[in-house]
Amino acid sequence: MIQIRNLWKTYYVKGTPKVVANGLNLTFPSGLSVGLFGRNGAGKSTLLRMIAGVEDPDKGSIASDGTISWPVGFSGSFHGELTGAQNARFVARVYGVDTDELIAFVEDFAELGAHFHAPFRTYSSGMRSRLAFGLSMGIQFDTYLVDEVTSVGDAAFRARSTELLKQRIGNSAAIIVSHSMPLMKQLCDVGIVMINGHAKYYQDIDKAIDVHEAAMKGNVPDWLPR
Repeated sequence: MIQIRNLWKTYYVKGTPKVVANGLNLTFPSGLSVGLFGRNGAGKSTLLRMIAGVEDPDKGSIASDGTISWPVGFSGSFHGELTGAQNARFVARVYGVDTDELIAFVEDFAELGAHFHAPFRTYSSGMRSRLAFGLSMGIQFDTYLVDEVTSVGDAAFRARSTELLKQRIGNSAAIIVSHSMPLMKQLCDVGIVMINGHAKYYQDIDKAIDVHEAAMKGNVPDWLPR
C-alpha cells in the first residue's frame, strides 16, 4: 500500500506557477493495478517520480509498506559512462539480486545487441527506455511504476513488453500512465483522474476513463473545485 498525504508540488514556467499537486490525499491499494489519467502536464509523471523518491514534493508525505520500482522508462539514475551491462550489474548489487541472471535477462529482453556493451550516454531515448524496462521487470517489486514504456519499439517488442508487464503485475501492484485507453482497460483494475492539481480515485476503471475523456473535451467533473 502507498499512502499520499497532503502532497504539494508547484513548478514555475517562465515565472508563472503551475500547481500539479494541490494537497493530494490518495491511497494506492496493495495488489491492484491503478491507471493514472490526465492531460499532458497534469502531473502524472511528476507524481510517479515523487512516489519513486527521485523527485521531492514541496510539502506532504508519501509512505509505503513495500518495495517500489523506479518509473519504468525513467533513465535518470543510470551512469552515462557505464555500459548497459555495467549499469545492470550495478543495479543488481544495489537490490541484492543475482547479477548474472539479471544481466542475462536484460540483454535478452531489451534487444540492444552490441549496444548493450556500449556506454549508456550513446543510447537513444528508445534504447534507454528498453534498458530501464528490462531492468525493472528483471527485479521483483511490490509495486511497479510504468510511464508510457509500452509505446517503445516496434509492434513485436510492444507486444512482448505488454505481456511481460501483465505477468509481473499479476503478482504485484502497479501504477500505470498511458495515453492508450484500450491498454489501460486491459492492464488496470481501478483509476485515478488528475485535473489541475486535484485527483479523484475511481473503483471502476471504465468510469475513470469516461471522466478523463469527458474532461479532455472540456466537461469539468463536479468534484473539481470551481
